[in-house]
Amino acid sequence: MGSHREIPLRDLSRQASRVMARVEAGETVTITKDGVPIGDIVPHGLRDGVRTGRPVYAFRTDPMGLLDLPDLGGPAIGDDAINDTLRGMGAGGD
Repeated sequence: MGSHREIPLRDLSRQASRVMARVEAGETVTITKDGVPIGDIVPHGLRDGVRTGRPVYAFRTDPMGLLDLPDLGGPAIGDDAINDTLRGMGAGGD
């Protein structure tokens, strides 16, 4: 479980059931076209033998808790000011 494999798109179209059986068994499959990765098929996770309905990622995606940031001597900025600044950084510039 947890292994990774690359397969060409043409093999996916010919062997979809086999590929999906591997994914169901816990393997991540990267689909390639002309040798270039174009997408991944990832298994949904298991917790206590029950499918969680969430994909399994090779990296951490859960919140990591509070951050301990060093004091750099700048002005104190509250959450509202930070949220306003971040809101203004998105595409479209509302």
